[in-house]
Amino acid sequence: MVRLMYKTVIGLEVHCELKSNSKNFSTARNSYSTIPNSNVSVVDLGFPGILPVVNKEAVKNSIKMAIAMNCEIPEYLTFERKNYFYPDLPKGYQITQFKHPIGTNGYVMINVNGEEKKILIHDTHLEEDTASLDHYPAYSLIDYNRCGVPLLETVTEPCMNSADEAVAFLEGLRSIFLYCDTSYARSDRGQIRCDVNVSLMKEGDTELGTKVEMKNINSFSSVKEAIICEVKRQSEILDKGGKVLQETRRFDEAEGVTYPMRSKEDAIDYKYFTDPNLPPIKIDKEWIEDIRKSIPKLHNERFRIYTSEYSINEKDAYTIVRDKNISDYYEECLSLSGDPKLVSNWLTGSVIGYLNKYSLTIDEIKMRPKMLVELIDLINSGKISGKQGKEVFEKVMDTGKEPAVVISELGLSQIGDEETIRGIVLEVIDENKALVDDYKNGKRVFDYFIGQIMKKTKGRANPSLASKILKEELDK
Repeated sequence: MVRLMYKTVIGLEVHCELKSNSKNFSTARNSYSTIPNSNVSVVDLGFPGILPVVNKEAVKNSIKMAIAMNCEIPEYLTFERKNYFYPDLPKGYQITQFKHPIGTNGYVMINVNGEEKKILIHDTHLEEDTASLDHYPAYSLIDYNRCGVPLLETVTEPCMNSADEAVAFLEGLRSIFLYCDTSYARSDRGQIRCDVNVSLMKEGDTELGTKVEMKNINSFSSVKEAIICEVKRQSEILDKGGKVLQETRRFDEAEGVTYPMRSKEDAIDYKYFTDPNLPPIKIDKEWIEDIRKSIPKLHNERFRIYTSEYSINEKDAYTIVRDKNISDYYEECLSLSGDPKLVSNWLTGSVIGYLNKYSLTIDEIKMRPKMLVELIDLINSGKISGKQGKEVFEKVMDTGKEPAVVISELGLSQIGDEETIRGIVLEVIDENKALVDDYKNGKRVFDYFIGQIMKKTKGRANPSLASKILKEELDK
């Protein structure tokens, strides 16, 4: 069988819970809890006579995200009811946005294999999350803690063409949430989830192929595996002359396959209508500008600065910007006159290595940016050697003491006085006179002399100065 060539087309619907003290339309606490039904109110449960109230902080965080994704912001904030029955939706409808989403026509730039690509955003809209279901062999239980939590759904255009592009977009979007401080975006807590739409089209075709949706994928690695798996499945169907059905499927991570959930030949009619309890709210333009000013430099901009202005290699720059707190730590180091490349080397090497070794975050370590810059300066000035610097680094990390204090306590200050080192060099030569002739006869004994000098000074002699003076004395 001749295998045909297909172009993969991917669109994503990303659901991410937003930070706020209370839920989107109720006063129930918005915080992750492992105790079922501990953060619940009558509004969340859909009791008769309830009146939802819009959460201003959730709206603010939604607008911040829309701006960060280069979206257009509507003049009015409106909410609709999306009507459908499901056990995790106690009211029988979900409060969401339909006619006027909080952001439309945006884009996010991604970088895949060194190439930039613009991922188009159809819209991003603010809604309330549903409850969660725990399934058991004979029954299911409902936990309403998540019900009503502010949820931002971001819908892309079908403009991605590989699993790598999809994952790059998800990582980039998650970075925007973290940099804007609008969400914790932890996939292990279900705070960021994704629906993946995949279709194939023959090379040269202008119409998209039949779309298949995979629902509620919780990790980026699973998104990648699901796309690869679904592309393979659809390719095999088309190769045999078959027809791909429009349906919703689920991805089984354990088996690495997708299974059909339900047919979806036609779009579901949710019978959207304006929520009568939530009248339109005019969004103040000055407020939008204040929110815009609160957005920090995002990961893409920092990546560009680090690579183009600081000449940091792309791998290290990506390692730094993927975590906002690490990037902030780096920038604070540079504000203290730290050398961009040297700080980058220490940060991506020793510091992150320490974080990984002890499962810590950058905010939990005892070495603050000022200490790291001081340590680097002490090595550059020759007051301690690079090897001693590693020892000091570990002590500072463990104790939180200033590098200068640690150096003093360990007696590690480097000997950089020329007269002192010359005296030690002459002592070593005097103790090894037989080797002087070997040196003059071309034998490789120079490193032995250096070793003896370091032994006498307990490694504190400035290596380059010791080498210079030793050569002068041996050549006399």
